[in-house]
Amino acid sequence: MSETVNGPKQKKWFLGTLWGTIAGLIVILLAMVIVDPYFHYHDRLPGISYRLYSERYMNRGIASNFTYDAIITGSSMNQNFQTSLMDRLWGTSAIKIPFSGAGFQEVSDTIEAGLNSDNQVKYVLWGLDYNGLNRDYDWKGYDSYPEFLYDDKLLNDVSYVWNKSLIFEGLITDLLWTLQGVEGTTFDEYSSWTGGRGWESISRTYQRSESILPMEEITQEEIDRVTKNITENIVKLAKRHPNTQFLLFYTPYSALYWESLYRDGWLNKQLDMEAIATSLMLECENIQLYSFARKTEITDNIEFYRDKEHYVPEVNPMIMEWIAEGYGKVTKENYRELIAWEKEYYLHFDYDSLYEKNDETK
Repeated sequence: MSETVNGPKQKKWFLGTLWGTIAGLIVILLAMVIVDPYFHYHDRLPGISYRLYSERYMNRGIASNFTYDAIITGSSMNQNFQTSLMDRLWGTSAIKIPFSGAGFQEVSDTIEAGLNSDNQVKYVLWGLDYNGLNRDYDWKGYDSYPEFLYDDKLLNDVSYVWNKSLIFEGLITDLLWTLQGVEGTTFDEYSSWTGGRGWESISRTYQRSESILPMEEITQEEIDRVTKNITENIVKLAKRHPNTQFLLFYTPYSALYWESLYRDGWLNKQLDMEAIATSLMLECENIQLYSFARKTEITDNIEFYRDKEHYVPEVNPMIMEWIAEGYGKVTKENYRELIAWEKEYYLHFDYDSLYEKNDETK
């Protein structure tokens, strides 16, 4: 008797649960597609406070779906640039899509997505890391990527629209910010950082080598690697998009970076790589290349750095203003003299003075 009574109830409960689950999944799907917290389908919606926070989840969507005419990108050396300043200096409407720990291919691929969008991109501002020159052209700093956000395969989107982490960290956060009246993240704020500077910060990651090794000469393998890296990721990209001006610059590392090369016997080799990369890029008429090696009031002052490579946020607007006024432009006529100056300067630099200044401030 009980089985007869319970049977319809169990069936009703099962069907109710099933349809409730389906309805819930549909509501979540629609919310993820409509709000689109990672911009996989469209630009930001008016009235929604979007949180910009996860570069490898958001940058491809920003590049493909936002409306703009200029791009700021590169590694973490570019995270503190402000699109508002670029807009003032160049009269643009820019986006910022930096990648912490990026290789050249990762940046190049995302620029390509932007240049293949419906936008007419006038400028690409891209900081090139010295330590990225000698990497394989397809080097990546991360093993896993959210591939479902990088393709147009509809079936892959189940990993997006029903992704628990993205729902809670993206969709729900955006909706809560909107309800609470919190302003969405601006591109000036996106991925920007503040924090340590000077010796106290640098000493956490940099330890001076006790020995000074003999200078090494560049090998044919390294010549080929640099050549392929620059050709595949920068030169070919620029040639495919001749109507876009590429504003490229070597990110100004501190004198301690050059000391590390000097003591490891890599200084001459690094400068030879710079010469190869520079000569290749200068063959493209739509590439403007800049170097701030002679801005020694910055590079020799440890207070402008949080480690031997990363300059502090106030350097970024300086770089943008230098480029806007044409300072530090590298040309076919002057690049060999520039590299010769760098070699002379850092081969004979008084690196001990950096440590003596630190001792004086203690």
